Amino acid sequence: MTQPSAAPKGVMQRLLDVVEKAGNMVPHPVLIFLALIGIVIALSHVMYLLGVEVTFEAIVPHAADKQEPYSAYSRTYDTGTSVEYRQADEKSYHVEKQSVAARSLLTGEGIRFMYVSFIPNFMSFTAVGLMIAAMVGAGVAEESGLVNSIIRKLVIISPRWALIYILSFVGILSSIAADAGYLVLIPLAGTAFMSVGRHPIAGLALGFAAVAGAFTVNMLIKPLDAVLVEFTNDAIALVDPSITIGLASNLWFSVASVIFLTIVLAVITERIIEPRLGKYDPKLAGDEPPKVEQGALSADESRGLTYSAIAGVAAIVVFGLLAIPSGAPLRDPETDVLIGNSPFMNGLIALIMVMFLVAGAAYGFGARTITSLTGIIKAMEKAMTGLGGLILLFLVLSQFVAYFNYSNMGTIMALRLADILTTANFPALLLLVGFIVVVALIDLLITGAIAKWALFAPIFVPLLMALAVAPEAVLAAYRVADSPINTITPLNAYFALVVGFAQKYDKNAGVGTVVSMMLPYVVILFVLWTTLFAGWYLLGLPWGL
Repeated sequence: MTQPSAAPKGVMQRLLDVVEKAGNMVPHPVLIFLALIGIVIALSHVMYLLGVEVTFEAIVPHAADKQEPYSAYSRTYDTGTSVEYRQADEKSYHVEKQSVAARSLLTGEGIRFMYVSFIPNFMSFTAVGLMIAAMVGAGVAEESGLVNSIIRKLVIISPRWALIYILSFVGILSSIAADAGYLVLIPLAGTAFMSVGRHPIAGLALGFAAVAGAFTVNMLIKPLDAVLVEFTNDAIALVDPSITIGLASNLWFSVASVIFLTIVLAVITERIIEPRLGKYDPKLAGDEPPKVEQGALSADESRGLTYSAIAGVAAIVVFGLLAIPSGAPLRDPETDVLIGNSPFMNGLIALIMVMFLVAGAAYGFGARTITSLTGIIKAMEKAMTGLGGLILLFLVLSQFVAYFNYSNMGTIMALRLADILTTANFPALLLLVGFIVVVALIDLLITGAIAKWALFAPIFVPLLMALAVAPEAVLAAYRVADSPINTITPLNAYFALVVGFAQKYDKNAGVGTVVSMMLPYVVILFVLWTTLFAGWYLLGLPWGL
């Protein structure tokens, strides 16, 4: 995979090499998920025959809203992760006692479900639509040369040491634009590293860790926060209906986490990932090694950037008129809010697509790399041609996720682990840390932040409030737990995309390559971020506003 340095390898480096070698020996991801589908089908029937069942309090829609408790215009990008992207209307929920039993996929009902839901499962796998929409704009920006010119300009005007911190910081903040960070920031980080002579796969690792490993925190309020906070308030009402928390209830902890994680991710990349990868050899890419231009911009390229900036500002003005004035169409039609749960925030992927498309086209005409509207269409087509394998994987992955959810295995496993933790009689801080561990383990199987919090909030918020723990602290603990595992679970809908990005630079890269790269981030992020949380709790610092 790399041209390793001559220095002898330490224990960690040798262990990561073993992980990479073993991981790259596994079959194609499509075959893996086909095998997992078979395992889920068999296990679902075994659990059904054993009568496995759990009873719990859950956050569910009000009776009048059970048919469609979702806003008509909204989309929640609950992830960095998997499947449920519809925007839950947080005002439509309450807490209700429920029982969940294992459901078999081999009964008549289960077989009918698999047969009838095949196409709906794939059509509702929103990651496909997000990926295609983002690639329409990003493809034009890349083919025109805009991305390369921006990176070269960034390299020219910023110190070499600062590049890694800029990419780390922007990657974490990209969660405000939902899943766009996966599609734009990660490949951009690889290109940026290569442009300054650093290993491009190290750049991909940094981008993936920043986008996915810190997905639940930001310096701004995002749509996901609205639902998480409302679920927390519903759980609080089980103990004291007079208490509520607001959208900014974790703001200070989130801001501190962004700054802290920016530094941590950069240091991990420089001290562990890059030394292990060594010097990059373009021959690893095969017959068509990636090319990144370096040096000062030409007159055409500078003119292209000027055109791109003008077009970008014009697009911002248009969207500003649609969003900023009171009563504008992209504000929430009921509350008139812009930041939080609003059409503007929930449709940011469209804004990003248009911005890349407009800026890329303008750059192309200015730099003379695109000379006609047909050239723009061809750039879009080129971006689409490489997505066939990923779309096939998403077809199989969507079936696995649907079958797993239908069987209720994830819910049962999560609640059984929660029962073990709640009966352990730990002190408050130890219980919070145990909660972080349990959520992280479940994140390997249930990747959606909203889905897990709907299960855990009614259990842990009342339990910890009884131990005098503020509900804001419980939500902050959940944010810590939900993110780092996103970088190594194959159920992350974008994991395979990152493998594809790596293969652009190393044709032999595979699942093991990505897992071995991301393991140091997962372990160190998990330990240090949990330590930050524990210190914040012990010092009694305010969690937010």
